[in-house]
Amino acid sequence: MRRFPSSGPARSALLPTASAAALLLLCTPPASAGTAAHDRPSACALPGTTGWTDEGHDTDYSVFKRPSGPVRVAMIFVDFPDAPATESPADVAAGITPGADWMRKASYGKAWPALTQYRRWVRMPHAAADYGWARGLSHEAHEAYVKDAVTAADPHVDFSRYDTVYVVPTRNASAISFSPTYIYEPGTPGVVADGHRIKWAVTFGQDIWHWGPRIVGHETAHTFGLPDLYAFDTGGDAHRFAGGWDVMGLIGGAAPQYFAWQSWKLGWTRDGQVVCRASRGGDTVRLTAVEYVGGTKMAVVRTGPTTAYVVESRRATGTDARACATGALVYKVDSSVETGKGPIRVMDARPGATPPSGCRPLDDAPYRAGQSFTDPAAGVRIDVLTSGSRGDTVRVTRT
Repeated sequence: MRRFPSSGPARSALLPTASAAALLLLCTPPASAGTAAHDRPSACALPGTTGWTDEGHDTDYSVFKRPSGPVRVAMIFVDFPDAPATESPADVAAGITPGADWMRKASYGKAWPALTQYRRWVRMPHAAADYGWARGLSHEAHEAYVKDAVTAADPHVDFSRYDTVYVVPTRNASAISFSPTYIYEPGTPGVVADGHRIKWAVTFGQDIWHWGPRIVGHETAHTFGLPDLYAFDTGGDAHRFAGGWDVMGLIGGAAPQYFAWQSWKLGWTRDGQVVCRASRGGDTVRLTAVEYVGGTKMAVVRTGPTTAYVVESRRATGTDARACATGALVYKVDSSVETGKGPIRVMDARPGATPPSGCRPLDDAPYRAGQSFTDPAAGVRIDVLTSGSRGDTVRVTRT
């Protein structure tokens, strides 16, 4: 999600309860061990410095949605004078709604879109081609689109009941090509309906037919304050920073479970599931793979005011069933780096290897038992000691 200037495009029936969702994931008990007392998790929580979506732990919830419990979503369906709908709203919704359940699983049952669908087409006042839908869409133009959609649907929807709005266009509206997330700019008139300010909206585009339902997990997480992990620049590989390891990078990636760092930022991973090494010393940590509920989810080695290395365990199960490789995934976090410029960068254990068929660079990045990652300049070493079906045991050292 880019900010133009304050938000902008990204490649972006009520559900069962969170407790029921948790039963859908495999569980494993927490376990970690350190040979020396490690630091408080707060010592590894990096500050946000960009003024927008970044990897800082201190999310501004006066701007972003707090990611806890059911997110009440009104899903409305729009068509246009130059692109009238010829399909049913239910047909279009079917390509989106499974993403709500995916997000519930990926958040360990901590946050999910609770969707109410208003299955009727409402007509937008302008042609789809007139909304200026292009990369670089301004916040003002985007807000005008949201306002037109909300106004058109207002006779049929009580918007005061909802936290967020999903605006879903007819498949015939080719001009509405991609799915940006709208976030209200404090201090401006914004969009108001039924006495309620619409602070968050996802305006889906035709890319839903390419990315599939997981686009819900990407775009909705922008309303929580997560940045984009793919590269905004047009040169090179757009997914050279994080590969297919997080839905905020490559939506269609082989292993789209949120990084443990992002889950911690959102409060889905607790402080007690984080081992922090901010001072000199070392820790031996038994990591439970992020795809499972419970256990120690990551070890963090802080290296500077806005930087840290993270190691977490990944397994081909649950939300990552199609993962191309398993093991201990190491990445660098820099909370001073803006969205779209690589705030998280995966370290590749096999940079010269050819990825498995159907996989892409970095998809085979995890370190395996007996392998080590080192950054001598930062004084960081991460050794993978053993691996099991549910996780890895690692030794993290800061000198």
